[in-house]
Amino acid sequence: MTRIDFYILPDTTLDARLDFACRLAETIQGKGYHLHLHAEDEAMALDLDDRLWTFRPDAYVPHALLNNELADSVPVTIGWEGPPPAEVAVQAMLNLHRGIPEWFSRFERVAEIINQHQDVLTAKRQCWQTYKDRGYPVKAHQLRGQS
Repeated sequence: MTRIDFYILPDTTLDARLDFACRLAETIQGKGYHLHLHAEDEAMALDLDDRLWTFRPDAYVPHALLNNELADSVPVTIGWEGPPPAEVAVQAMLNLHRGIPEWFSRFERVAEIINQHQDVLTAKRQCWQTYKDRGYPVKAHQLRGQS
């Protein structure tokens, strides 16, 4: 069964949320997982694509947008419309979309990032409740002072 982790940031900004997403992607990929970042829309996906190159000067997270020919050869993919193709072996998803994609259960792990912006809080509370109602194991990680 898919394990769900919610990372709760003290910050209110989208920048803090996306910067943490990059750090978390680096950690997950560094542990050997293939990861899919599910963005809200194309603009967020392109922003994440740029940030993964620049979030830290000494970081390297091999990644590609799903519509890129390299998507099947890198450990991190980024998309916004649908899941990675079945032939792309992805074990974890970092969900930055406000809702839960119907295909979330194909992953071993799903990470959700919450910041203190009211729209995000409202949407992710609903996600938390949906996961719980469906019987998925959900765990919260309070991240104090780690913006």
